[in-house]
Amino acid sequence: MSEIQKITAKALPLVGDDIDTDRIIPARFLRCVTFEGLGKEVFKDDRIEAKGNHPFDAPQYQTANILVVNGNFGCGSSREHAPQSLSKWGIKAIIGESFAEIFFGNCITMGLPCVTAEASTIKRLQEAIKEKPDLEVTVDLENLTLSWNDETAPIFINEGSRQTLLTGTWDSCGQLLKNQTEIQNITKQIPYLAWA
Repeated sequence: MSEIQKITAKALPLVGDDIDTDRIIPARFLRCVTFEGLGKEVFKDDRIEAKGNHPFDAPQYQTANILVVNGNFGCGSSREHAPQSLSKWGIKAIIGESFAEIFFGNCITMGLPCVTAEASTIKRLQEAIKEKPDLEVTVDLENLTLSWNDETAPIFINEGSRQTLLTGTWDSCGQLLKNQTEIQNITKQIPYLAWA
């Protein structure tokens, strides 16, 4: 299965509160049959408006895998395309002051950790990334810490979601593959599946 215990990567700072799902992935991109290709459309309208000056267009952040945001990130409509587009762009973890509940749930369901930290920690981290874009940031779900340079700070995530990520049980397909023998044995005991 896909256990997620620690992520170390470059990070991208996205400053601003109340960034909603329509900004993350505009509604016109929701007609897709699969989520493939959504990464290139992430923050499309914001990026057009910023004329190349949006963090998701900045050359120094193109290999970032951790997104650092502020308060109430992912608010608005409950579209699962929002976390999917971030994931398809390359984001593997999100650190923020707070997340909209449905956005958070959609992220955990697909194995995209969302952890919170104090506002002062987020501000220091965003500034550190701006000063040094190749800075490595570590999100440690086992020890509930966030670290960069010589700094370490606590992070928060509810215990149920944390365990889901640590044990890999968020990955339902992985669970099925891991437990094939047990599933086959149980299937043989079900009378209406006797032909199996």
